[in-house]
Amino acid sequence: MTRSRFASELCLVAEKLTVLRGGRAVLADVSFSVTGGQALIVTGPNGAGKSTLLRTLAGLLQPASGRMCLTSSPEPEMPGLSAHYVGHADAMKASLTAAENLEFWASMLGSSGSGAPPREALSAFGLAHVLNLPVAYLSAGQKRRVALSRLLVARRPLWLLDEPTTALDAASQVRLGDLMQAHLDEGGIIIAATHGPLGLDNPRRLELGTSA
Repeated sequence: MTRSRFASELCLVAEKLTVLRGGRAVLADVSFSVTGGQALIVTGPNGAGKSTLLRTLAGLLQPASGRMCLTSSPEPEMPGLSAHYVGHADAMKASLTAAENLEFWASMLGSSGSGAPPREALSAFGLAHVLNLPVAYLSAGQKRRVALSRLLVARRPLWLLDEPTTALDAASQVRLGDLMQAHLDEGGIIIAATHGPLGLDNPRRLELGTSA
């Protein structure tokens, strides 16, 4: 039996979230809840608001109305305070090495729990050999894997992933799926926007529609 690393009462709740862009509702009255050990796959056509939802949960956008919170011991908090957010951009400095980029993210996102060192995190994605290479020298797929490696260098219960398999080959998609499932088995939460399968066991689904 897998031991839970996160609070057993972990739960992400969103109620009637509405997000405006240029006076237009990109998201309108979106509600859901996800408990520890669950994944929520967000689907829908381009422009439906998938990325907007993840950015709002990460605290990068302010909702016009509604509420969201992550409940855990000792008290509720905004989801972004305990989240890893991996968006479309890999968010790495090209002149720094893979290790230096991960050291930055570990320092910025670190919490009371210990994460994996950069070499171990990169090894999980088959990239130990690029540890000391500047990110500028890496392929698109390698850059994406380095970006995803930051999920492992700081222990955070909520993963917000926007099209996480972009630029990944089949083997790397399997590695990511295994790591995501392990995070769920430990009691974490994943919310992922994607057009394709992620290899998770019985994820919940939220389908967003385009606005009129």
